[in-house]
Amino acid sequence: MMQMTSLLKLTLIFTLCVILMGAYTRLSDAGLGCPDWPGCYGMLKVPTQTHELSQAQTVFPEHTIEQEKAWLEMIHRYIAGTLGLLVLVILFISYKTQDAPKKLPSLIAVLILFQAALGMWTVTMKLMPVVVMSHLIGGFTLISLLLILYLRTKPLRIPGGDAAMRKLAPFALFCLAVLVLQIILGGWTSSNYAALACTTLPICEGDWVSNLDPLNAFNPLLKTEGSYEFGILDYSSRMTIHVTHRFGAIVTATLLVFLAYRMIKQSQSTLLRNSAWLLIALVILQVTLGIGNVVLHLPLGIAVSHNAGAALLLLTLVFINYALWRKA
Repeated sequence: MMQMTSLLKLTLIFTLCVILMGAYTRLSDAGLGCPDWPGCYGMLKVPTQTHELSQAQTVFPEHTIEQEKAWLEMIHRYIAGTLGLLVLVILFISYKTQDAPKKLPSLIAVLILFQAALGMWTVTMKLMPVVVMSHLIGGFTLISLLLILYLRTKPLRIPGGDAAMRKLAPFALFCLAVLVLQIILGGWTSSNYAALACTTLPICEGDWVSNLDPLNAFNPLLKTEGSYEFGILDYSSRMTIHVTHRFGAIVTATLLVFLAYRMIKQSQSTLLRNSAWLLIALVILQVTLGIGNVVLHLPLGIAVSHNAGAALLLLTLVFINYALWRKA
């Protein structure tokens, strides 16, 4: 079991790296840096030599080879492939170890295969928003399940049972559901290139209420003959997505801070109180990064950090729910 625990730590770090590299690739407009999958212009690496470039241009005459973007895409694939191998090793060890969980590692292995399919569809369907968003959500789901599996290998206990916290468990689960919806909204905002649809605070510039268009903004079936790169929605639709994400951020932040406040006031466990303080710190950081994205017009570093903040918030809430439902 100790071997499993150490491997899970490494896999969790690797998964976070894959999520951040995926965000960096997407935000660098490199999602179609390679027009095929799993290789790049029919090769296992980015074509760099003269004969490789000539061959790639012959096979894909309609594409302009941008090596920097192609390398971003391929590095993301290499890391994701390594993550897949780590997950398979975890699955193997779990079935070889008598007291190790079996169902959860199997579910994680199935998810990693589905993630690979989503990665392929992201390219073959030319960044279709619902596929890009699903790929992002799959990554967040994967890291959450890996954390739960890791916690199941640890002798986590809440001293004294902490009965007050058991009563708070349903609200904590509700907060987790709200956060997941907000992350989905963030993925929809990013995949539709709506992050800069509003450039003022606190809501949006102009008569934004009159421009709301939820029917088109949240229609996952909108199609185009060409690529979805840089988005196909009009301004009103993108603005609607952006505004909804902002309102969602206000609601989510309020609920999470209230949950943390109740945990700090009511919990007898130092572990849970520290988790609550971490939750507050991450909410403040995430709101600050969101504001920075608007004020500074989506700088790459802050935008990627915003993705990291969402992942860390999710992991913290998953841990809190695990502790309250299983251990408190």
